[in-house]
Amino acid sequence: MWTWPRELRARQPDGPLITLRPLQRGDRVPWRELRARNTRWLQPWESTPPAGAPVMPSFRQLRRSYDRGAEQGRLVPFVIDVEGVLVGQMHLFDLQWGPRCSGSAGYWLDERATGQGIATWALAMAMDFGLTDVGLHRIEVNIRPENSKSLAVARRLQLPEEGLRRSLMHVDGAWRDHRCFALIADDEEAGHLVSQLRRSGR
Repeated sequence: MWTWPRELRARQPDGPLITLRPLQRGDRVPWRELRARNTRWLQPWESTPPAGAPVMPSFRQLRRSYDRGAEQGRLVPFVIDVEGVLVGQMHLFDLQWGPRCSGSAGYWLDERATGQGIATWALAMAMDFGLTDVGLHRIEVNIRPENSKSLAVARRLQLPEEGLRRSLMHVDGAWRDHRCFALIADDEEAGHLVSQLRRSGR
C-alpha cells in the first residue's frame, strides 16, 4: 500500500535530476510566480467550470487539499522539481478503486522548461509509480488534439492510443474533445517507462 508523502527521483542521461514531490510551504512564492508567468501559456489547456468564473484557492488551501486528497487515495499530487527549481506539476487524479483501480495523469510545465524532455520523464515516473506502488490497473492520459507538445510526449513514451473522447472536459471556456492514451498494468511497458527512456538515451 502506498503512503503519502512520497518523493520520486530520476536523472536524465547526461542531464538534470528530476524530482516529483509534494507541494511544500516553501514553494508558495516560486509557485505563485510560476503560475503568474505562465498564465497565457497554460490557459488553452486548463480545465474550467462550465458555469461561472473559477474560484482560485489560496496557496495554503491548495496545498492542504492536495495532501488531503492524497491521504484519502483520490489523487497523487506531485510538483516537478528540476535540480531544486519548481517547473510544474504532475498529478494522478480521478483515482477510482473497487472494480476499476484506474486514474488519469495530467500535468503542466513552465514554458521555459519545455523542449528538454522534462514532461516526458515526469510522466514516465508518475505512470510507473501509479501502476506499481499505487496499485492502479489503468492510467489514462487525455490530450486535446491541438496540444502538439503533449501529443509528442505520448508518442515518445509509445503510449497506446484508444481513440477520441468527445466533449470529455470543459477546457478554456468550452467542452473539448480529447485523444485518449492509456496504459494498463498488463502491458509489457507498464512500470518500465523510465527504464525504457534510459535505454533509449532520451
